[in-house]
Amino acid sequence: MRMTPHHSNTRDWRGTLHEIIFEADTRAGKVFDVGLIVCILLSVLIVMLDSVTGINKRVGSLLYGIEWGFTLLFTVEYILRLVSVGQPFRYATSFFGIVDLISILPTYISVFFPGTQYFLVIRLLRVLRVFRVFKLVQYVGESRMLMAALRASRKKIVVFVATVLVLVAIFGSLMYLIEGEANGFTSIPRSVYWPLSL
Repeated sequence: MRMTPHHSNTRDWRGTLHEIIFEADTRAGKVFDVGLIVCILLSVLIVMLDSVTGINKRVGSLLYGIEWGFTLLFTVEYILRLVSVGQPFRYATSFFGIVDLISILPTYISVFFPGTQYFLVIRLLRVLRVFRVFKLVQYVGESRMLMAALRASRKKIVVFVATVLVLVAIFGSLMYLIEGEANGFTSIPRSVYWPLSL
């Protein structure tokens, strides 16, 4: 008889956690999403700044510490996501589950293979999930009303632009890692400019 309340409390705790992490329609969910976006963008900015030689020489150690802080934060978040879902393996092997995992691995791998931390720009893909890209389809059927159609188009444009910027940042970072300073790719910001200039 004593096991039932404990089981109920566990279920309620996981349900509340799931609502905060996965439900964007609640106040707590919106606050969580906004906080997550800010952390993702800041962590990617830190990685980009760290790739600039002058900045790295001055405050490289500080940036390195901040990046580890973000990585530990995202690691805890990833674990909480696994705990709050009914089928952890299914989530872990889903597209966004894999993106969540590979967004934290580079920092750990960089302990053994320095330089791989610059792959952390993959975290930008997580922003697309926060935008709830796949929910935009509900607006397609509202094309009969001009204002509704404009609102739907505006959101699609935002998602499209965000996707392009994410890809530009990722490809620019890849060029920085592959080509290096010898070929003019002296930092991630400079490398990001390369796909924009094509």
